[in-house]
Amino acid sequence: MKKAGILNKDLNTILAALGHTDTIVIADCGLPIPDEAVRIDLSIVKGNPSFLFVLDPILEELEVEAVTMAEEMKIHNVQMYEEVQKRFEKTPKHFVPHEHFKEIMRSAKAVIRTGEATPYANIILHSGVNF
Repeated sequence: MKKAGILNKDLNTILAALGHTDTIVIADCGLPIPDEAVRIDLSIVKGNPSFLFVLDPILEELEVEAVTMAEEMKIHNVQMYEEVQKRFEKTPKHFVPHEHFKEIMRSAKAVIRTGEATPYANIILHSGVNF
């Protein structure tokens, strides 16, 4: 048994398989996920687990070189936007309209669905290299 870190087998498998520039999405419970996408559904009930509860342990294990978010988060979910900014102060951030976000997420290696129930709490993490 693992001593620390993420215990979810499916999530561990995806994280271990990522290469440079590959992407994964952490999504709120309302984001439409394409049928063909690898879906890791962690949602239990509305609000749990939260977006940040899922994001933080992933950031402990994944080298992130850039992030992409919907522009709408800045206006319609200010609290989440501020929390995300704290975690990615030195990381390049790209903002796109929500409709475009839904298009580019189709190329992600996986979509991780949380129970988050606040608007636009979605992020694309771009895998980096640690050397």
